Amino acid sequence: MRTLHYFKTIIVTLIMSASTSFAASGDEEFLLARTAYTQKNAIALSEYMQQLQSQHYLLAPYTEYWLILLSLNEADNKTVVDFINAYSDYPFADKLRGEYLKKLAKEQDWSAFAAELPNYKQEDAAVACYAAEANAILGDAKSLEAAKTLWMQGKEQPSSCNSLFDRMQAANVLSEEDIWARFRLALTDNRISLAKGILQRSKTFEASQTKLIDKVYANPSTALAKKTISFKTRLGRELNLMALNRVARTNSQQALSLFNGVEGAIQADDKKFFYGRLALHAAQRHEPQALEWFKLAGDSLNKDQIAWYARAALRDKNWQSLLAVIAKMDAAQSEEAVWRYWKARALKTQKQLLEANTLFAKLSTERHYYGWLAQDELEGFITAPLNTYKTTEDDVQAIATLPAIQRALSLQRLDFVWEAKSEWAMAINGFDDAQLLAAAEFASRQKWHDLTIVTADKTTELHDFALRYPTPYRNLFKSAASEQEIDEAWIYGITRQESRFMVAAKSGVGAAGLMQLMPATAKWIAGKAGVENYHNGMIHEMDTNIALGTYYMRYTLDLMNGQSVMATAAYNAGPSRAKKWQADVPLEGAIYAETIPFNETRTYVQRVMANAHLYAHQLGLKPMTLKQRLGVIPSNTGLVSDSSAVDSATIANVGAENLNQNNASQGSIEATQSVDE
Repeated sequence: MRTLHYFKTIIVTLIMSASTSFAASGDEEFLLARTAYTQKNAIALSEYMQQLQSQHYLLAPYTEYWLILLSLNEADNKTVVDFINAYSDYPFADKLRGEYLKKLAKEQDWSAFAAELPNYKQEDAAVACYAAEANAILGDAKSLEAAKTLWMQGKEQPSSCNSLFDRMQAANVLSEEDIWARFRLALTDNRISLAKGILQRSKTFEASQTKLIDKVYANPSTALAKKTISFKTRLGRELNLMALNRVARTNSQQALSLFNGVEGAIQADDKKFFYGRLALHAAQRHEPQALEWFKLAGDSLNKDQIAWYARAALRDKNWQSLLAVIAKMDAAQSEEAVWRYWKARALKTQKQLLEANTLFAKLSTERHYYGWLAQDELEGFITAPLNTYKTTEDDVQAIATLPAIQRALSLQRLDFVWEAKSEWAMAINGFDDAQLLAAAEFASRQKWHDLTIVTADKTTELHDFALRYPTPYRNLFKSAASEQEIDEAWIYGITRQESRFMVAAKSGVGAAGLMQLMPATAKWIAGKAGVENYHNGMIHEMDTNIALGTYYMRYTLDLMNGQSVMATAAYNAGPSRAKKWQADVPLEGAIYAETIPFNETRTYVQRVMANAHLYAHQLGLKPMTLKQRLGVIPSNTGLVSDSSAVDSATIANVGAENLNQNNASQGSIEATQSVDE
């Protein structure tokens, strides 16, 4: 048996080596083909494609795909469909199908569109709009009504949706009220250009109204104080509400004062809308009046607002109110792990132990942040062994021989990272737990740490936490932990979240390396740490990146008086913000984390701390519950405030979602590190 297993291993190794060696002989032509595609040189691309096909080059189908994309508008429908069907196990097949569907829609070839649509697997708003229009044209009377979900979005939809919206409006499916409802959504999200476009569909639209929108948007408090906009028209109502919302983003009391000045002219439902927005902004600033304003909003709250209603009650440690708010959530929201956990915590404070422990028991079997916290609440709970399953060599070898995996290897070698990951994702789609762990082990052997983690994270019953929480570069991290006198598990926790241990990782805003340092941050740290002759290129050197990142961790930890939850928040969103989010009284670490206003930073902190909890086990460090690790956040009078230097020396890297949601209410942009999740 041992001899047979040995020969299997040798055979698979030879297959992989041969395919890699063989593929390498066409690499130059493949790269030239890609250049020809980007330059839209179909003649050169066709020549390279033929060369690669004659060599049976592993990635030759990609060149044919690129050529079809260049000539899609002129291509015969049968040629396109035959190609898609021939390469249906390639990730580009469904992407091409989406482009083909858009082509058919533009040509109004609705019968061909309807025939191909059922095979399309991706989500694309443009295709969805075309599909609704096709169904209507082909006689589905209910399709336009169903398409209202495509209309009722506070974000821009593709221009190809306009034809559908025209048809809906002509059929009176899209009513005047629907137009104003979406107009309000756009204004609420500060999407002024979108709002102007929506307004043009109204029966009451006049060109001068767009300038009025700009005027109120630029000076909302002036418009309200001088009562320059009448409430008698629908546009006036919406603009006054926009003005109140914009003021509420930065100053609750000013917004309330201005509201009181015009309250008599505001309709009852609009008052509820105002209080809902006021409460949301106040809750995100941790203002105690938020709970009162949420109550005045009544039943007008959306999912995000009711979540912040719950967080406001939690921040106030008003457990009865928290239970009442969770009871108001719809079934899907209340079943989210976050609200099951906090419901159980609230029930526990109310001495309803049976119901609380029932919730904790189920949560404790789930492998995530709230699952670990639930374990901490169950007295006498015995943690199950972490490494519950180890893959076999035969299973790993089976993964290695899959065509999609071989293509991923070749694409990765050529630095086609997106295409390699797409091949990987398609290859593992539908895998059971044992196959996922075999694939994760294969990725680990290639030092694809990001794919190792992502793949191992997908399992539901079988788990291998050594793959979920790998420990590469141990000598460097251990040395840095000793040098900076910080917890090695915490370093691993942050690095896993930042880069998933990919040395060349780079975020969309420029953060780089294992520790995802912003260039300005790295330069500031290097100066403070006394790094001689530092230049920006050094940020990509692994040892330098780790040294600078861990120095910054030590720095933020000192600023936060040793509180790692706050230091983690500071690493992501800046020291000043981390301090601003403290309360007047000591807060349980889990409550502090749960009420961080930035969605990205809140998730980031929770994941980092859960990572550190698991890494402590992996590294054999001192055992500690997650609740103990989160600790207690001191009151906001207990910390020094010497963070201005790093705040002014660095630039922002919180997500656009956070900036849109919170920038106006949280003040100037400060030092941040990235969330690569």
